[in-house]
Parts: sequence; C-alpha cells; structure tokens
Amino acid sequence: MHAEATPRPSLARPATAPLAGEVTVPGDKSISHRALMFGALAVGTTEITGLLEGEDVLRTAAAMRALGAQVTQLAPGHWRVAGRGIGGLVEPAEVLDMGNSGTAARLLCGLLAGHPIFAVMTGDASLRKRPMKRVTDPLSATGARFATRAGGRLPLAVEGAADPLPLDYAVPVASAQVKSACLLAGLCARGITRVAEAEATRDHTENMLRHFGATVHVAVQGAGRVIELTGQPELVAAPVVVPGDPSSAAFPAVAALLVPGSAVTIRGVGMNKLRAGLFATLAEMGAAIEAQSHRLEGGEPVADLVVRAGTLRGIEVPAERAPSMIDEYPVLAVAAAAAHGTTRMRGLKELRVKESDRLAATAALLAANGVAVEIEGDDLIVHGAGGPPPGGGRVVTHMDHRIAMSALVLGLGARAAVAVDDAAFIETSFPGFAALVNRLAGGAAITETAA
Repeated sequence: MHAEATPRPSLARPATAPLAGEVTVPGDKSISHRALMFGALAVGTTEITGLLEGEDVLRTAAAMRALGAQVTQLAPGHWRVAGRGIGGLVEPAEVLDMGNSGTAARLLCGLLAGHPIFAVMTGDASLRKRPMKRVTDPLSATGARFATRAGGRLPLAVEGAADPLPLDYAVPVASAQVKSACLLAGLCARGITRVAEAEATRDHTENMLRHFGATVHVAVQGAGRVIELTGQPELVAAPVVVPGDPSSAAFPAVAALLVPGSAVTIRGVGMNKLRAGLFATLAEMGAAIEAQSHRLEGGEPVADLVVRAGTLRGIEVPAERAPSMIDEYPVLAVAAAAAHGTTRMRGLKELRVKESDRLAATAALLAANGVAVEIEGDDLIVHGAGGPPPGGGRVVTHMDHRIAMSALVLGLGARAAVAVDDAAFIETSFPGFAALVNRLAGGAAITETAA
C-alpha cells in the first residue's frame, strides 16, 4: 500500500524587508526525468549534473533501476546511469510507484509500450485520480496492451509489444507528455514514428533524442509541428547538464516582483522558448526582468535572470501561449492579483487535468485571500488589487505543489499572512523552497504551523 506524505501546514507572512540576493533553483524537472530515461535506453554510461533531486525525479530513478539500468548518485545533483540499450529493459519484479509525478507516469507508459515486458504502475492519491487514457489510447496502436481502473486511472498494467508498430498520431490537445510518450514508444519500433501537434509544446524530448544520437526531423506546420523519429536507433550515452527549472524560477521571480524594493538574481535558468511564456507575459505586464549571460548547456539555452520589484498592469494572455507556460498560471494569477487592472488568461482547459483541477484551485486560492476572480469557460479572470492583495486566507492545496507555492508567494506580498493546509508536496519538485525564500527575505517568512 502506498504511504501518503504527512501533511505539513505552513504559513507565509508579509515580507518586512525587500527580497535580495542571488539564488539557483533546482534543476529542470522535465529535463531531469528525460535524462534518466534516455540514459537507461542508451548504450554506455551517461553522466548527469544538476539533476533535480525532488521526489518526482527520484521515482523515475527508482523505476529505471527496477527496469535494469544501473543508476547511481555520485554527489548532490551528480548521477551516473549505465544504460541497457534500446529494447533492453527488463521486467520489473515489483510495482512501479511513481508517487506524485504525472510526467514520469505518462512518459513511462511510452517507454514500456515498446518493450516486451509486463509491468504495473501506481502512484499517490493525487496521481491515482489523474487520467492516463490520453497516452494509453494512442500507445495501444503500437500493439501494447493496457489495463487501468475506470476512467483510465492508475493503478495501470501494461504488456509491452514484442514487435511494436510505429505510430502516426495527431495529438488532440497540446501536451508534451503525450507527444513524448509516443516518441519513446517509437524508439523501439521499426520505421518512422510521426507525431503532429497543433500547438508547439516543450521540445525537451526532441532535443535530448538528438543529443543521444537519434534521427529526429521537425517541420513547422502552422502554429504546430510535425515530429518524425527514425525507430530503433542506437542511442549513445552523452553527458547532460540540467539547467535551472524555469517553472521553479517563477516563484522567487514573482515574489521579488511583489515585495517592494526587491532585487533578486536567479542563476542558470533554462530559457527554452517553448517554456519561457511566463517571463514574456510578466514583461508585458511591466515587470522588470532582465536576462543576462545567455549560453547553451546540453543543447538547451540558459541565462541568469535579474528581477526587480515594480508596478504591474493587467493584460490579456492569449490561449496560444498556454503550452509554453502551462505550469505557471497559478503563480501568474498571484502576480495578476497585485496588478493594476484586470488580467484575463485564455484557454486554460489543460489546467483541469493537472495534479488538481488547477483552474478551480487557482481561483479558490485567490478568492480565499480577498482577490476578485472569475472563471468564464476555460478563461481565468483576475481583477488586480493595484498593490498588495488582502491575504489572510487559508488555501486548500489538493496535494498540488504549485498551488501551495503560489499561495505562499502571495502571502509574502499580501497585507496579511496566507496559510496552506499542506506544503509537504512542495518537496516533490522544489526541495528547499521555504529555505530559499527565507534566505532572500532575511528571516522566517515561511514557517510550518501546527495542524
């Protein structure tokens, strides 16, 4: 039976001084998952530096070990993976427990679909509520067989295909997870796997496939892309430097924007243009964010971000920007709560199937803290306070780390403290979050409280 984390209620108090200093944020979670998986599929030994060591990624590391790869931590953030080669994974002896990670679970479905092995996957209470049909339906066309609970939910059993067929699939909703699962399955198939997406989503899988030696062709098609992968390549071990996660950098960045007088530098942040929608949006709102020292690390663009507090204004955020910032809407909504005027974020249907119904949870977060907010269809409308929002509320996090961190950031910039019912899940993606914020604040701005 899966043991759930003990709840850790927490409180964020309004900052009494400007946030100041230089920080680095944990390694990019999306790239960390993929580095471990591709290392396991490659021939030879892959060295990974900057790996995110949150619970989500550690679940992927454990799953790769269970599938036969040798995965070793050499030092904090420094890992070594001795791979099995394409088609070389072995049947796991135990159930694969993916904890809270939807990315790990969905990508693993693709990886398992192409191997002639049987495996069972589960997760924590939050992950067991999340739909997997969006990946199991297209992956079934490879010849793999899936069995799930009602509604396509975990626990899930998969019997991979002995001779998987290549896929030709048009992804119906913008989802890097679905695209990546199809490409992972295609690695084991003879011939060309073709995936079309109507909107371009984060391309870390395509970048890493090339980094490990696969042949990948990408053609722009309108606002989207068509990705073609030549199956059964020999992936060759290659070093991976994981950049700082832009989704994690969003939280200290917005905190710095909200607390008057703040000036914060965030070092080594991944600036992939398909992930940087939040920073473009904040700039449109008038945020003072400067990217410095641009460089490439492991095929991914990286920069240092200098963020200074200032006045924000409400804007309209177009729906087509959603794929480049899908995880950042809760913290963007917090920034909008302090802006002058109204911010309308369009086309957020995808938020309804995250760790929680993030659209509803984000609206509830704001409403509990005196912010005027509405949901119209799939749009989120935030009426800014033109300064510090009221605060003073208690937020139900629904075991969603991004809702928890967004609420705590709101507390730093609000007129009254903000409480969350559970901050335990923050460790899954941003270990040391409270300590980092407290260091910038020069004191205990975020503290645990009694249940």
